[in-house]
Amino acid sequence: MTQLDTDAVWLKPGQVAERAGVAVSALHYYEQVGLISSRRTSGNRREYRRDVLRVIAFIRTAQRLGVSLDKIKEALDQLPEQTIPNKRDWMRISRQWRDDLTARIDELTALRDNFSNCIGCGCLSLTSCPYSNPNDVLGQQGAGARRLDGERHSSRSHTRRESSLFS
Repeated sequence: MTQLDTDAVWLKPGQVAERAGVAVSALHYYEQVGLISSRRTSGNRREYRRDVLRVIAFIRTAQRLGVSLDKIKEALDQLPEQTIPNKRDWMRISRQWRDDLTARIDELTALRDNFSNCIGCGCLSLTSCPYSNPNDVLGQQGAGARRLDGERHSSRSHTRRESSLFS
């Protein structure tokens, strides 16, 4: 781990917001929910360590991928507080998310490949359409688009998904 230098570069909220591409209010919100932290100057103004830029990039990327702020916070809580996170720290988080990200990629690929078929085909064939559900038989398995959800709702993968980052 890289020790935090007492002379580390500290940035004002406006500088961080501009560099990270977020509003200052987003920084305040991220701080309020415990995703990032700041220090206060003698004039009671916030300052952020420069390495907060990497954390904000991580937060924004994870959010774009549909990861909740609660799950992001769980991951960030594993990073060292008094030292600057290094490559090993970030790799540890990456390994923990790998299976869930792969499952998400599989789900998005299936949605991309099948969405137009199930919604837009217009065949209305209840006998040959693989997405038909006569007498709402699939409703007994639970709510939602059961066939579009695919194996996510099978007994084998349901256990895996219960602890998923994306559930």
